[in-house]
Amino acid sequence: MIRRLYSLLLLILCPFIVLYLYVIRGKKNPLYKAHFSERFGFVPKVTAKQAVIIHCASVGEVLAAAPLIKALLKEHPDAPFVLTCNTPTGREQLNQLFGNSERAITICYLPVDFAFAARRFIKQLRPKILLVLETELWPNLFYYANKAHCPVAVINARLSAKSLTGYQKVASLSRFLMQQITMLASHNQEDAERFIKLGLTPDKVTVTGSIKFDIALDNAQQSKIETIKAQLGNRPIWVAGSTHPTEHEQVLSAHQQLLAHQSDALLIIAPRHPEQFDKVAALIEARALSYSRRSQDYTPSSQVLLADTLGELKLLYGCGQIAYIGGSLIERGGHNPLEAAACSVGVLTGPHTYNFAHIYPELFALHGAIEVVDQQALADTLLVYLSSQQRAMELGTHARACLARNQGAIARSITMIKSLLGK
Repeated sequence: MIRRLYSLLLLILCPFIVLYLYVIRGKKNPLYKAHFSERFGFVPKVTAKQAVIIHCASVGEVLAAAPLIKALLKEHPDAPFVLTCNTPTGREQLNQLFGNSERAITICYLPVDFAFAARRFIKQLRPKILLVLETELWPNLFYYANKAHCPVAVINARLSAKSLTGYQKVASLSRFLMQQITMLASHNQEDAERFIKLGLTPDKVTVTGSIKFDIALDNAQQSKIETIKAQLGNRPIWVAGSTHPTEHEQVLSAHQQLLAHQSDALLIIAPRHPEQFDKVAALIEARALSYSRRSQDYTPSSQVLLADTLGELKLLYGCGQIAYIGGSLIERGGHNPLEAAACSVGVLTGPHTYNFAHIYPELFALHGAIEVVDQQALADTLLVYLSSQQRAMELGTHARACLARNQGAIARSITMIKSLLGK
């Protein structure tokens, strides 16, 4: 009954959902209009049934899941894979990583959770298993997967105290959701207990840790970093990754303050969303800062490098002496600091890091990250660490040590997935 009420509500909201995705989001990013039939469960170029479906909401989840996906592709060389996401940037990242594979890999959008769309999606694919990253919990998708005898596994699952309160407000629907999950791999025991409070039976929960710690640089990536560093030259470099509106301005102001003391300093700024690239370029020009775009030729005298490409952020972190992780000077909850840590680059963050509450406390405790409360603190801290290569290296070493200490979640997740496929 609760699922039918949920489905009815979604159906009533259907015109508004379409308006939001196609018109509002489509105006900001025209790629939202592409492949729109997939939002209603139509799957492109299905090469085989019995697929392994892996869902990653957007870019951050795709990058975190990439090592897991590669491991599963290796473990199951003959199985068809369907990789899904919610956003154009997530889709582009999937295409960059897996689009040229010789394997049977289909990349598409996960349908909106309308009952008819989820039913069509599952019926077309008849999947062997449905793997969902983090907390993408969809009642109709999970329900129809179960009806098709397809196990549903939630990987890298996390649930904050705030989110728990939200789910408890719709307790009946939350209990229904928990009943549809075959197995859940949580970050830690606290997350596991929150899911149990929502109605997940304890025997369905495995604590694996976060797969976001299982990140490493391969030889090709390290070589690319060295090539970029040689192009940028021997100068103080800091990276501001995944920045947002009103935060771009604070980052640029901090850089201007830094330039007053270190005139050869270079800022690499990577806006979180592609639609912000030109807007950030305009902000840089308004401040009379010289800059280059990563997508174009680099001018060695540039004071700012605008990272207007996708899929390179980890490489660019590796070019800096220190990194600021965006979404944290504003109330967006922060972004993943572990790509910088993987490059042995120390982390600066604002106070708003609730999206990564499972990562930052240990980074702080092991002295691999520093919190800056505002733009002025960011500028002051940058000056300290860009003036002392030794201090910057120590911060980066501690960040890398924190990463190494927490690795192993992918191996534990694969063991869990094997047990489900074995059944």
